[in-house]
Amino acid sequence: MKFEQQLALKTIPSWAIYYLNYKKLKAVLYTDFESSSNKPVSNGTIAEEPVGKYHHIDGYTVFRTSFLAEVDKVNKRYVEQESESSEKLKSLKTQWKSDMSIEAIEVWKADFIKLLRKLENLSDFTQSNITACRKILKKADKVAAQPMTLSLWPLVTNLRFAKSESDEALLHDARAVWRKRAAVSVPTTSPLEESKMRRLTPAVSTVSELDLASFPAGEISRVWVALAEDGMGLPIRVPVIIAKGSAEGPVVGITAALHGNELNGIPLIHRLFDEVQPSKLHGTLVAVPVANSPGFLLSQRGYTDGTDLNRVMPGKPNGSSPQVYAYNLMHRIIRHFDYLLDMHTASRGRVNSLYVRANLLDSRTARMARLQNPQIIVHNTSPDGSLRGAAMQRGIPAITVEIGDPSRFQKRFVRNALIGVTNILSQLRMIPDEANASEFEPVVCTRSFWIFAKSGGILTVHPDVNTWVRSGDLIATIHSVFGDLEEEYFAPQDGIIVGKHVDPVCQSGNRILHLGVVENELPAVVDDGHM
Repeated sequence: MKFEQQLALKTIPSWAIYYLNYKKLKAVLYTDFESSSNKPVSNGTIAEEPVGKYHHIDGYTVFRTSFLAEVDKVNKRYVEQESESSEKLKSLKTQWKSDMSIEAIEVWKADFIKLLRKLENLSDFTQSNITACRKILKKADKVAAQPMTLSLWPLVTNLRFAKSESDEALLHDARAVWRKRAAVSVPTTSPLEESKMRRLTPAVSTVSELDLASFPAGEISRVWVALAEDGMGLPIRVPVIIAKGSAEGPVVGITAALHGNELNGIPLIHRLFDEVQPSKLHGTLVAVPVANSPGFLLSQRGYTDGTDLNRVMPGKPNGSSPQVYAYNLMHRIIRHFDYLLDMHTASRGRVNSLYVRANLLDSRTARMARLQNPQIIVHNTSPDGSLRGAAMQRGIPAITVEIGDPSRFQKRFVRNALIGVTNILSQLRMIPDEANASEFEPVVCTRSFWIFAKSGGILTVHPDVNTWVRSGDLIATIHSVFGDLEEEYFAPQDGIIVGKHVDPVCQSGNRILHLGVVENELPAVVDDGHM
């Protein structure tokens, strides 16, 4: 994946104009150095001196001026935010009193959370821009055939954003204050005062099946849907959130955590429902934040017995426990959808790009995949047993969205996936917003496959996610526990790294690397075996 695409994914939207404009500087490089290398000499012919000689003084000057203007912009933003954050932290420390009222404590905490977010943004902003500086100077060295890094990098390192670590120190200090103050006991109040001040959460009812007609239009509703019973005879339930629009339209369903430790879909759903306005919504938006509640509670991928629910769809009414659960999920919830977006992440021990699996031969799901604005789209006709496959068999267009890594929340992946979801809602004319155009074209893979380990040992996978490899490139090595090289793995063909294994402890048969391949035709049936 190109660095400018990676930078776009890492960019904090509200700070976007303050980032180093990598795309602009790259254009300056290629435009000015190429044009200066082709300047005519006095006899009217093209000069034959090689690119990069110092007769490129015009190109060098233009790039140097543009580059220094960009880093100065970055530095000014850093200094401004660092100063504001430092003063705000001092102010909040001073404001804190042990006898503050409940209302004052809540206000103080809200302000402090904003400060923490700003400092986290500042830290990310700094690292992204330092990396961008290094990358563009490295490219300049190559294009200009001059030691641009040697002359310009020292100027960068003299700037505050590159040499100061005060943003990290402020963040560390702020987190320490938060840990100390956030856990403080609330001042005692009388039972009457406490009852008046307590925010009451409305009781959420439990139903045996989702009945969309029963929910009020123009509102957001919540309900538990029972899918099975545990050993105590108590219902095993999943949470469902419904935003029912005030006008007619399709029903779009979003599921997350079908694999119980794949969590990035949960904050995506929460943010989506914070932003959606049912009064302006055409149709109904239904979300299941945790589709595998037993696995979620155990922090594991599978059901209570370890069964992968994404291998037993559409389930059986009289089958095993996970089969019955899967059947009821399909028949009590999923069957009501007109469209389905199934949110996943990489499995434990692996990392993923932001990518979509979809049947690209189906015009509906192909369109949904592109609207999602992923880094990579993988053509996959959906294997038997998957939720996506079961939905497609029922005539429900469905895509799988892979949002990063397991057992964690990744804000930027979540944010970009959320933009894709709103694009789909916009395309379906469910919301008034226009679709956000992608800043880059996703890589469309006609097929993909996993490379597996033949032997066990200490695994190192060399290429990063979203990078290209050529046939024959070294992609992984396995060493023995004594440090001896046991096995080397080479790319069997050109492709892009969709995901990879990062746990160094490797058994024979473990997955090493998910390789996406770009060819001329889409196969009629293709399955990467992922699920």
